[in-house]
Amino acid sequence: QLQASGGGLVQAGGSLRLSCAASGTIFRINFMGWYRQAPGKQRELVAVMPSSGNENYADSVKGRFAISRDNAKNTVYLQMNNLNAEDTAAYLCSAHIKTRSIDPGMVYWGKGTQVTVSS
Repeated sequence: QLQASGGGLVQAGGSLRLSCAASGTIFRINFMGWYRQAPGKQRELVAVMPSSGNENYADSVKGRFAISRDNAKNTVYLQMNNLNAEDTAAYLCSAHIKTRSIDPGMVYWGKGTQVTVSS
C-alpha cells in the first residue's frame, strides 16, 4: 500500500513537499517515483528514483523539483519549488515492490494527492 500526502493549494512561485510511504509486506522496493495527471491530460512521469543509479525527471520540472528516498522508512519525497500553474495536477506515487525474494514484484500505485497552484 502506498500512502501519499503533502498536496495542497499554493501560490505561483511557492513550494510544496510531497511524501509517499509504502507499507505492508516488503522485501525490496526497486524504483519509487511520482507521476501527475491534470484534468483532460494523460498521466505523465514527474520524477523517478531507482534503488540505485540516478534519478530521472521530466524536462518540465528539472531544476525545480527534487526526488529523494528514505529507504529505512520506505518513503519517497518530492520537493517542488518555484511552482507554476502548469504544475496543477493530481500527483500519484508509484513503486515497484517485491514482497518475497522469489517474487518478481509488481508496480503499485497510491491514491493521488492534489496540488493546485494559483497564479
